[in-house]
Amino acid sequence: MKIIKYLTSALFFASIAIGTASAEENKKDIVDTAVSNGNFKTLAAALTAAGLIDALKGDGPFTVFAPNDEAFAKLPKETLASLLKPENKAKLVDILTYHVVSGEVPAKVAVTLKKATALNKKTINVKKKKAGLYLNKSKVIATDIKASNGIIHVIDTVLLPPSKKQASSTKASSELIAVAIDKAVPLFNHGQHQACAAIYEVTAKALMSMPEGSVAEKDRVMLQRTMKMVSHSKCMTTNAWTLRKAFDAMLVARR
Repeated sequence: MKIIKYLTSALFFASIAIGTASAEENKKDIVDTAVSNGNFKTLAAALTAAGLIDALKGDGPFTVFAPNDEAFAKLPKETLASLLKPENKAKLVDILTYHVVSGEVPAKVAVTLKKATALNKKTINVKKKKAGLYLNKSKVIATDIKASNGIIHVIDTVLLPPSKKQASSTKASSELIAVAIDKAVPLFNHGQHQACAAIYEVTAKALMSMPEGSVAEKDRVMLQRTMKMVSHSKCMTTNAWTLRKAFDAMLVARR
């Protein structure tokens, strides 16, 4: 309920900045709605450079997580300038389509989600917090701005899609966990709990030493906490189960 109240308040203040949507304004498509607002000049320029204007003027419906000008200003100037160059169009398209979801997703639905699939087929993590709704690390600061072909939610930070290298690293860590479980379970079932726990401990240490992006920060913290618990326990059965629960939690979160 606190999240809903927060989003309702955000919408109220957004209406002050954007103006109360009249029937005439609702006839505007997503692009024209954003342009008329005046706070999305950089987004409009990026959409033009990427050749996505016509697509977002299409029938839709679309849900756009729109970074305002302040969000784009957080990017290094050289990075933004580079993205707007013709030779980097493919990368710019990848970033911008990571801000669009097919179909209309109003705030009341968004707060119930854990993940969303963007137009570029990559996953956006959705999380409710006391401070509001977050998409990856970007905060939703205004919601449910209606357009003729969809809906806009305003975000305070540009979403950067995971690279293929990051996706590959994440897959590698999942495979490592799967192999460890496959090797350790038979040992545990045959009463060799110490050997099982040893495999899990080695695996946990390997996961924590993997490159950034391979393991989510919250999972890395969980592994550190789990290893600390294990280091203070002399019961190998307990240690094996404690580590296994941590691995299972990581695998479930990635589905």
